[in-house]
Amino acid sequence: MSKTELFEKGLKVRKEVLGEDYVNKSIAGADEFTRTMAEWSTEFCWGALWTRPGLDRKTRSLINLAMLSALGKTHELKLHVRGALTNGVTVEEIKEVLLQVAVYCGVPAGMDSFRNAREAIKEVQGK
Repeated sequence: MSKTELFEKGLKVRKEVLGEDYVNKSIAGADEFTRTMAEWSTEFCWGALWTRPGLDRKTRSLINLAMLSALGKTHELKLHVRGALTNGVTVEEIKEVLLQVAVYCGVPAGMDSFRNAREAIKEVQGK
C-alpha cells in the first residue's frame, strides 16, 4: 500500500472515530512545522494501526484510555474519551479503566484522568 493510500485510509478512520469537524479543524490548523507530524500520525496511528484486524475499535479505545491516563496526556485523553464513546465504550467501562489506572499507576494519575474524562463525557452528552 502506498503512503497516500495509507494516509487516506487513516484519514477515514480518524474522522469516523474523532468526528469530521475535529479532524478537518486539526488538518486546517497544521502549519509548515506541524504538518509532517499530523500526516505521519494519520498515516501510521490511524492508517497502519487502527485498521489492523487484530483488535476492534472499542478495544483499541480502551487501551488508549489506559495508556494516555498512565502517561498523563490529558489533551489526548479527552479527545480519546470522546472517540471511545463513539466506538461503543460505555461510561461505566471508562470508569473501570480509570480505576485500574489509579491502582497500577497511582491515585494522582487516576484522579486527573477522572477529571478530564468527566469533562469530555459532559461535552459529548451535552451537559
